Amino acid sequence: MSDITADVSRDDATEGAGILVRTIGRIGLVAYGLVHLFVAALAVQVPFGDPERADKKGALQAVAATGPGVVLLWIVTAGLVALVLWQLAEAVLGHRELPPRQRARRVAINLAEAGLFGVLAWSAGSIAAKGGAPSTQPSFASVVLGWPAGPVLVGLAGVGVVVGSAYAVRRGVRHTFLRELDLRGAGLRRSTLVTRTGQVGWVAAGFAYGVPGVLLVVAAVRYDPKQPTTLDAGLQALADQPYGPPLLVLLALGLTAFGIYCFFDARYRAG
Repeated sequence: MSDITADVSRDDATEGAGILVRTIGRIGLVAYGLVHLFVAALAVQVPFGDPERADKKGALQAVAATGPGVVLLWIVTAGLVALVLWQLAEAVLGHRELPPRQRARRVAINLAEAGLFGVLAWSAGSIAAKGGAPSTQPSFASVVLGWPAGPVLVGLAGVGVVVGSAYAVRRGVRHTFLRELDLRGAGLRRSTLVTRTGQVGWVAAGFAYGVPGVLLVVAAVRYDPKQPTTLDAGLQALADQPYGPPLLVLLALGLTAFGIYCFFDARYRAG
């Protein structure tokens, strides 16, 4: 009887931990969606001469510069930290039903996303602590390019970003993101809306964040620490092209779709 009681207690504890992890993940997805809505709002202003940075960090600085922005930014920071914890928990506790190779791939993706969310959470927290003041620290590329093997490291980082962006585009085109959702109770119209929003959002996000990857590779090849490598630099360059402004508007709409998809993801995430 004691063994049965112990097994039930362990099962209850495991179920409770799973609920906590899922709740943390949902909160983090909402925060991630908000970040992309901020980025979209700033990106659409680039072709019209707005001086604000239009990358994620610039979006966070713009939020912190408003009255209630610092409080909101601390909330976003907490949500992003929740995403980090969620991805780490998924890497350690999840995917146990998958074959070893598939599980290893999923764990690698979890760890990569945890790193991405961690960097963004650090940026959000730092900006919130400074009240939205712009950072005077040198960029990632300019620091690493000064190391002995700096160009190689920056080039590899750029290739990694491009590969990750291509993966995001692939997820949108093939709508494989639906594997992570449970839409059985959503109804046909809502399921279609989630699918279309996810397709547009993932493709737009992949394109947007592939731009800094390409710029990192260019900086590595040229060995130029002054080469701009941010999303903002890519958007500014795109805005200078003949068809740049309408493309930036479309990209902003796509990033808006991705932000909305994150809310759907938080609502319908399977498991």
